[in-house]
Amino acid sequence: MASLPPPRKFTLASRSSELAQIQTNSVRDTLAALHPDIPFDTSFMTTGGDHNQSQALYLLGGKALWTKELEVAMKEGAVDMLVHCLKDVPTALPDGCEIAGVIERADPVDCLIVRKGATWKSLEELPDGSVVGTSSVRRVAQLKRLFPKLVFKDVRGNLNTRLAKLDAPDGPYAAIILAKAGMVRLGWGARITADLGPPTLLYAVSQGALAIEIRSDDEAARALCRSITHWQTEWACYAERACLRVLEGGCSVPVGVHTHLEPAEGELRKGWLEIVGAVTSLGGETHVQHSIEAEVHSVEEAEAIGAKLAQVLLETGAKAILDDINVDRAKKIEQAKANNEQVDA
Repeated sequence: MASLPPPRKFTLASRSSELAQIQTNSVRDTLAALHPDIPFDTSFMTTGGDHNQSQALYLLGGKALWTKELEVAMKEGAVDMLVHCLKDVPTALPDGCEIAGVIERADPVDCLIVRKGATWKSLEELPDGSVVGTSSVRRVAQLKRLFPKLVFKDVRGNLNTRLAKLDAPDGPYAAIILAKAGMVRLGWGARITADLGPPTLLYAVSQGALAIEIRSDDEAARALCRSITHWQTEWACYAERACLRVLEGGCSVPVGVHTHLEPAEGELRKGWLEIVGAVTSLGGETHVQHSIEAEVHSVEEAEAIGAKLAQVLLETGAKAILDDINVDRAKKIEQAKANNEQVDA
């Protein structure tokens, strides 16, 4: 009697940073626990975003910087699933790729981390002129409104690198701001000085959530991803992503959100969605914020609410802010190109 062929092995891939590996191993372990007869493996690679850790993100091509090389490997069949921080995934994916799974969201807020040895406990306690490091224009735009006497300076690199820059004796930073979820996943929660959540700081779209990307024609991978998907997180994050898609935002656009989905009692797929969205000018002078609440019965309905919120924002001042930001970004890109040409000359 012929023996059955061995079960297909699924390889999960991600960036090679310590955080990305922790997240990917966590997803692999969850899948393996639920499907013990299926073998799972991991693969890690360096992306364009890892190679260039000096320039601001808006000069480097946006969120695809973190995903493009991984998607090529997946399309070629070298790997089967990609594990991403969902906030790093572009709202429009390449043909043949899709998000098939979303893991339960960790706390999505940002957090303040002060330099080692410092006694400050909040942004309010930082002396005037203190330098706060962050690579997010969303954080800078929102916080400039509330803390105009602080200085915000770009800081790039993985979390290990950013903390090293913060604690360097001759470094400029009094504090840095990071996503809380990453710090907790790395086991560094003790370094967090304070949470920076709404209404002080609205977080990035899909922050705190992990997503699994697959080839669109891979039905077996899709079924595995659906088996570990947290639908409340998926609906909330897809509402946020729909809002961002309409606004045509990305890493360099200061769009902040705050979302809550309360499941209905006794209902498998139904809930009350509350979503807040805001667009802030780069200098913090202009801030447009609105919210929508609605009962939703599907992920498509949640997305429709997110898109509706974006339209409200655009009609009440966000379009003018985004137009100004696009002009500013184009000028900075041209300046960066000119500087590179002068260096090469």
